[in-house]
Amino acid sequence: MTSSTGKYIIVLGMAIVFIGIAIYFLHDKLHWIGRLPGDIRIERENSRFYFPITTMILFSLLLNVIIILIRKFFG
Repeated sequence: MTSSTGKYIIVLGMAIVFIGIAIYFLHDKLHWIGRLPGDIRIERENSRFYFPITTMILFSLLLNVIIILIRKFFG
């Protein structure tokens, strides 16, 4: 392991803590996550199928921006 690996682990840990705090305090305001237009939701009597395409694309873009910023400032 190198010192840069340690930095990435620390940043990842801080991000997880920040996300946890945001979810804890803002859970009532985040009800739209998973209910965006484009998310597939099929509900029947005996089964449910849910595939959050739009939500996954949004989270992927957000995660890519965060990774690019981390690499720019720590790389």
